[in-house]
Amino acid sequence: MQRICVIGGSRYFGKILVERLLAAGNRVTVINRGSTPPPAGVEHLVADRNDEAALTAALGSRAFDVVVDQVCYTPVQAAIAARAFAGRTRRYVMTSTIEVYDPATAALPAVPQDTPVPEEIVDPAAWQVAVDLPWNDDAYLEAHYAEGKRQAEAVFARAGGFAFASVRSAHVLGGGAQEFTGRLAYYVGRIVVGEEITVHAQALPTVFIHYQELADLLVWATTAGFTGPVNACSDGPLDVHRLVAIIAARAGREPVLRTVAAGERASAFSFDRHYAMSNARAKALGFSFGHTDDWLPGAVAETLISQPSPTVRN
Repeated sequence: MQRICVIGGSRYFGKILVERLLAAGNRVTVINRGSTPPPAGVEHLVADRNDEAALTAALGSRAFDVVVDQVCYTPVQAAIAARAFAGRTRRYVMTSTIEVYDPATAALPAVPQDTPVPEEIVDPAAWQVAVDLPWNDDAYLEAHYAEGKRQAEAVFARAGGFAFASVRSAHVLGGGAQEFTGRLAYYVGRIVVGEEITVHAQALPTVFIHYQELADLLVWATTAGFTGPVNACSDGPLDVHRLVAIIAARAGREPVLRTVAAGERASAFSFDRHYAMSNARAKALGFSFGHTDDWLPGAVAETLISQPSPTVRN
């Protein structure tokens, strides 16, 4: 049994993570702003992580074996958490993102298109941090999501006082209506009603992970003992054309595609630049991934169930 604190963790794969930590016999504390109740059986602390005094007060004298941070988006948030949890935990795991590798968002070393991107392409220990940028501005944060995650990792990596690991998640799918990004629903909905989807002519592959598989990996990360970043993605990269084909086959519809040139805006998951991740490090550390082909049709079926029926036109 471990004492585990989850920051966030009240919806989607975070909720599954909390439920599985509980099922494994751990004592779980969830910290959030109180808008969404956590699963039954956990200690619930209400605090705004952006308010250092309130966060510290809510923690009181508590200490944990592991902290899993689901909702850290900026170096400012990371710095607050690093101070608040200094001396309170031996291990800190942050949920990060594949977007840290997007070459459109930073000057990164080039990786050949047929080579899955390894973790060392973005080294948090060497990444520059700028806490004086307008990270509290929602529009700025949305436009600089990838950089916010890179800098948050960098703050934790240099904080000291606890072992730090980051889990860089691929695009998360599955769960039907639970999938709050709406990206799979976007594709399913447009294919069902025959609306066009914009794609690049030479779309490059990306990687995905099922929301339950990501929850499993985060549970594993609480005990695995590794430090530094680890990529989390199922086997089987897909480009947007293959993704659309799988969805269309399950929906029983023909997709309507409109091709755009490289550099033009296209639908989510159509990429004209390469940053599909490698999962070799996680495998070497002992985690076994499923294959996208095995779970994606089921995820599409879940989304189809949650979609409104299309209007029949005469």
